[in-house]
Amino acid sequence: MKELLLGNEAVARGAYEAGVRVATAYPGTPSTEITENIAKYDEIYSEWSPNEKVALEVAIGASLAGARSICSMKHVGLNVAADPLFTASYTGVNGGLVIVVADDPGMHSSQNEQDSRFYARASLVPMLEPSDSQECKDYVKTAFEISEKFDCPVIVRLTTRVAHSRSLVELDSRNETELKPYVKDPSKYVMMPAMARGRHLAVEKRMAELRSYAETTPLNRIEWGNREIGVITSGISYQYAREAMGDVSYLKLGMVYPLPEELIREFASKVDKLYVIEELEPFFEEQIKSMGIEVTGKSLLPVTGEYSATLLREKLCGIKGEKHYDVDSQAPARPPVMCPGCPHRGTFHVLKKLKLTVAGDIGCYTLAALPPAQSMDTCVCMGASIGMAHGMEKARGREFGRKTVAVLGDSTFIHSGITGLIDVVYNKGCSTVIILDNSITGMTGHQHNPTTGFTIKGEPTKQVDLELLAKAVGIERVRIADPFDLKNFEKAVKEEVEADEPSVIIAQRPCALLKQVRYEGPQRINGNCRKCRSCMRIGCPAIVDKGDAIEINIALCVGCKLCSNVCAFNAIEKAGDKNG
Repeated sequence: MKELLLGNEAVARGAYEAGVRVATAYPGTPSTEITENIAKYDEIYSEWSPNEKVALEVAIGASLAGARSICSMKHVGLNVAADPLFTASYTGVNGGLVIVVADDPGMHSSQNEQDSRFYARASLVPMLEPSDSQECKDYVKTAFEISEKFDCPVIVRLTTRVAHSRSLVELDSRNETELKPYVKDPSKYVMMPAMARGRHLAVEKRMAELRSYAETTPLNRIEWGNREIGVITSGISYQYAREAMGDVSYLKLGMVYPLPEELIREFASKVDKLYVIEELEPFFEEQIKSMGIEVTGKSLLPVTGEYSATLLREKLCGIKGEKHYDVDSQAPARPPVMCPGCPHRGTFHVLKKLKLTVAGDIGCYTLAALPPAQSMDTCVCMGASIGMAHGMEKARGREFGRKTVAVLGDSTFIHSGITGLIDVVYNKGCSTVIILDNSITGMTGHQHNPTTGFTIKGEPTKQVDLELLAKAVGIERVRIADPFDLKNFEKAVKEEVEADEPSVIIAQRPCALLKQVRYEGPQRINGNCRKCRSCMRIGCPAIVDKGDAIEINIALCVGCKLCSNVCAFNAIEKAGDKNG
């Protein structure tokens, strides 16, 4: 039977068919749907972990206990998980261990454009890269075979277009793999220096065996066509190259690390002109050139952004793409905005009004850096806001600290904000931290986290109490405030930034898109409007300035009433009321 599946759905199916028993992840676009779909299979234990490091550690533990396990994350999540990754390369596995990482060329939903292939090379872990949904499923199954054959983790790399594109996939039945026996073996699994030295030698021996495997595996294949031009490529770039360049010769690399040197030499010797087509960094190109092979790549192609068939035709074939219309001039600009009813809007309205320096973080609320909120000063990585606010205070003094706050979401706080808060307390800081508790992991599509009280399967579980947690690490000033109660929220922020001790404000209001959130209905502007445009300052996309009048688009308005709280003239009421 065949189904049309997203690449991410196909990865999940591959894990199911491979007999995976444990699946872990922290949600992050473009990888989120992998574990969301795995959770639909009752045969697999699955979880949202607090962060990617914990997720990988759980998967490693399951592997050492004899189960096939899979851990999924986006590219920046691999930075968080790098510590266990590098040492798991030394320990090897028991049951197969596959790590799926989804890179984001073009930065559709990410703060950088990193190339995870370098992690495979640095950690001495093999990496596979599929180019469509069928390969996503097949490569995951092959990755488990490689993992157990060579006693190592295996990374499967996706990119956004593969993760989020659909193609036909042939479905197979599940292979129920038995748990492998657990054998106590400190020399293999306890990585203290004396044992690690021996394991490093084992890793180098394994890499030599993997290089030989790369030469013969069908994951790497030559497709002969016109031999005037040869193309070495992988992943989605293979699809673009086929579309752009047609019947030339291709060396498609399904195993992108280690590279098959002899196969590359054979291919290069039989074509007149050799190109490497790869998104982001010259990972293949530099290695191929180090083999003494002449190849053209980044001298013609960019190291930033996504590729396309049109770009390849232009850069490599000199064929300009036809322009049927000018998108930039004809389409209106649509910058991203927080949703109507977003609970974060009240917080940033207050922070802008108070002219505070805001150390920001990763989440929907990062959009507060844009007009009209324009109240976020920094955004580096998950959980960085608290440490950065602490650093600002230590660098510039307490008076600067009184005008500085750290802002991060509830899921982000659990992910990696807790340690920053501990640092503030331990090192006698006075930072004010605002935890935006919207009752869900909002940015990646409403996944549960340890503060929501539900598991990935929607089962009730223990709920982390943010107030008690903050107090447990030494914060004595903790208060809960509704960010839509603007007067009291502003009062809370003013008092806490002035305090000569660290404090936490939990800005508590659920995401407006949650099913259980029910507002009264859309608002409208009545005859009391003075056209002062105060309501425009909150940046709600439902409020429209028509020039001679302010209107509320009832198709967008959810009725959160934040605009009513801002209006000083009682000019906003529920649509349908007849008071205006």
